Order: sequence, then C-alpha cells, then structure tokens
Amino acid sequence: MTLAALPYSRVMPDDEHNRVLVSHVRPSDWVSPRPARRYNLVVIGAGTAGLVSAVGAASLGAKVAIVERHLMGGDCLNYGCVPSKALLRAARAAAGVRSASRFGVEACGDGRVDFAAVMARMRRLRAALSHHDSAARLAGLGIDVFLGEARFAGTDVIDAGGRQLRFSRAIVATGARHAVPPIPGLRDAGYLTNETVFSLTERPRRLIVIGAGPIGCELGQAFRRFGSDVVIVSLDPRVLPREDPDASAVLHQALVRDGIQLALGARIVRVERRPESSHTVVVYERNGREEEAVGDDILVAVGRSPNVEGLDLAAAGIAADNAGITVDEHLRTTNRRVFAAGDICPRFKLTHAADAMARLALQNALFFGRKKVSRLVMPWCTYTAPEVAHVGMYGDEARQRGLDVLTLTLPLAEVDRAVLDDDTEGFARVHTERRSGRVLGATLVATDAGELIGEMAVAMTAGVTLGTLSRTIHAYPTQSEAWKKLGDAWNRTRVTPRVRALFDMLFRLRR
Repeated sequence: MTLAALPYSRVMPDDEHNRVLVSHVRPSDWVSPRPARRYNLVVIGAGTAGLVSAVGAASLGAKVAIVERHLMGGDCLNYGCVPSKALLRAARAAAGVRSASRFGVEACGDGRVDFAAVMARMRRLRAALSHHDSAARLAGLGIDVFLGEARFAGTDVIDAGGRQLRFSRAIVATGARHAVPPIPGLRDAGYLTNETVFSLTERPRRLIVIGAGPIGCELGQAFRRFGSDVVIVSLDPRVLPREDPDASAVLHQALVRDGIQLALGARIVRVERRPESSHTVVVYERNGREEEAVGDDILVAVGRSPNVEGLDLAAAGIAADNAGITVDEHLRTTNRRVFAAGDICPRFKLTHAADAMARLALQNALFFGRKKVSRLVMPWCTYTAPEVAHVGMYGDEARQRGLDVLTLTLPLAEVDRAVLDDDTEGFARVHTERRSGRVLGATLVATDAGELIGEMAVAMTAGVTLGTLSRTIHAYPTQSEAWKKLGDAWNRTRVTPRVRALFDMLFRLRR
C-alpha cells in the first residue's frame, strides 16, 4: 500500500523541515506488515495516548499493533503543543526586546519580527522532535505499524485497510479535532484552525480570533507580539472563562496592554467577505447593537470535537455521543475488551492527560487493574504572558462538596524574586482543608506558572499539607517561595485567640 497519493501525506509548506517531519510520521513508502494471528493489544490512533499505550505494552512483552490514518504524533507534535510553544517562545523573545529598557537595557532596533524565520524555526524544531513518534521507531520496538483507516469489524477485530487485526484488548485513542461553529458565512469566507495556522509563511496584518479560551488567547497574544493587529471575539464574558475569575482578570489586563482588542460577551451574527477591499468582516452583536471586526484572516479556536467518524463503533458495541466515547471510571467502554484514552474521552483534553490516561487504561486493560480516572491529579496551564496554571478544585467547587475550605492568596508583589524580575503581575492561591491543611486546589498566575504548578500537584498526589510546605526549604530568591509563604499563612491561621492566650501565659511564666 503506497501513501503518496493521500492528501494528508503532505504538510505545507513543502520545505526541508516538513519533508523530514513527513518522512517520520507519514512515510510514503511505508509497507504495512502481515498481521499476527492475534494481538494482546491493538491501538487505534498514534497521538500521545496511542503512542504511550503501544510503547508501554510492547516494553512489557505484549504483541502490539497500532493504526494511524493521518500523521503519527497526533495533534501534540503536528498541530498543538510542539509548534505552538515554539511560536510562544519567539513571541516572548520579541516582547523581551521591546521591554528591555525597563531593565536599563537599550536594545538595538525596534524589535521587528522576521515572521518567516520564526515559522522556519518552528518547523525545524518540530522535525527534530518527530523521530520520537516515527513509524520506524515504533517498528524498531516490535510494534506492528499500520498506516491507513481503521474500523471495528466485530467485538474483537479491527479492519486496518483490509487487514484483519484480532485482539484480546484494544485502546481507542483517535483524539479530537477543532470544532467549527455554525456561523453564517464563515465557511465561504475561509478560516484558520490549529491544523492550518502553523502552515503560514506570511504574517497576517490583521487577525480576528474567534474564541477566548486557551488556544485563542495563546495564539492571539503571540501574533500580536509578532506585529499583527488582533481582535479576540467571544460569546463568553471574560477570557479563560473556566479559570479563576481573578486569574482571568489579570490576563485580560495583559492582553489589552499588549494591544489586543477584546470583544467579549459578543454573539457573532455573520461573517462577510468583501471583495472590493479583500477584507473579512465578523459582524457581532453586543449590548443590543451590531459591531464589526475587520481582518485579513480568521482563526477559529472554540473547542474540540471527538474523532469517532469511520470507526464503526456500533459493530463492536461501543457507545459514544457528541462528547466522545462513553467510558467508565476505569476507561473501559461498553465493550469490555475495549478501552479509550486521550481526547476521544469527555474529560481532560490535554496532552499530559492523554499520557496519564493511557497509562491507566493500559494497566486496567492488560493487568485487570482497577485504577480510576477520577483519582488523577491533573494540572494544566495556559501559556500566555503571564501563564495561568491550575490543579485540583476551585474554591466554590470544594465548598459545594461540603468541605470546610480556607482560601489563601499571595500577590506576587510579596515574593522577592518576582519583584527583582519586575514580574509582579499575578498571584498564587491555594484552597485548603481548614483544619488539616490538605491541599484541595491551587491557581498560579505568573510568567512560569506552568513550571511552578507541579509542586502543588506533587503535594496533592502525596497528601502533603501546607504545614509541610511551610517546613520545606526553598532556594532564595525563587518564585516557588510563594508556596512556602502560603504554608506560613496557613500556620498563622492556627494561632487562634485561645492559643494566643496560652502562649501569652507561657511567656509570662518564663520571664
């Protein structure tokens, strides 16, 4: 079976970096192997969850097959984490040049961005990382790699391009794709998504972003820092609507300061393409009146849709709905032989979540484990400037569960390293069980919040209390001292008036 004629075997632009990428994740000369009589595990989808499942099982000695119909590596490598974070790093560098004077540093030039060079760097780095997800690497690990369409042909058999793969267990990890809202005129006008924006070689002069979630905010801010005029239009009344409102407010101010126009609480009425000016216009309604956003390109960033089409799930007795494949707490589907992991499941559409879910599903599938997805401690981060990171419950969520919650907040202005870095925009916040100090959840808004939230994830996983964090010595000066200071704040709450009175009596006796 040759793949050269398949449209997704090419990634644009057709340059040396993308040719290296495709040679790894969609080699045109790949020949699918002869199927084994029966597999311990067959995995559908070679994104993060699929790769972790397949490699993990093969490393334990299982006979494994994996089927991928598009690009190995999935969204993370090709359209998500890898290319986006390469762009965000370039955007941070551009912003650093422009703001250097506040540190007493005079930068040469005006910080103008060579957009083509930025994108070429991204493609080069993506290609360099692509070997880890390559068909050749997996085959070298003893995994049978099939490139092509997969569908269930029974409760224990998968058809992979006409080849029958019989299995004892299977994991569906086909992920999700961008969702497109039913806005009149949008399809005719044309638009970018996370699957096409990284193919750009010229910077849009004016960019309209539909959606104020993580993707919209991250890429909107990046393109603004590259020099594009950016408008973010969203039905939600605030950016990052699922995050702590105070965190959203800090990011709102940062985006406005960067020069982004925010049209929030706006219902999009239609999209128009005006040939006389070659402009694209997004017409929206806000506060009872129509307004317009004019741009050269539109980036749609309004959510994800599960990839269930073409799998013929019914043939295997697997239930699914608009949110994805139905799974229980153990990630088992309605077919007891089949599990699911990653973005195809309703919860946690994150790369590191896909990794964690794949490990859980693999243990439950092959070793009759009873690990529960609800027990996962899942941090996440939006990589804007500043970053917004969170783990665990929010305060209101914990209170609704009947917990006695104490919320402690520390402005970054009270952290010496943040002051020295001129990086005091943000805060650290912990929701804790009042009496025990057990950490229930935490939010951090800071430049490197994604790096720092891990300490709270460890605390929650290990059952470490704020009292323990208070006793933990942190290097000085570091921004991670924020967690120690919050531990100190919790300790102070334990000094009640009664305890203070006892201390006063003790110290009087010792004078």
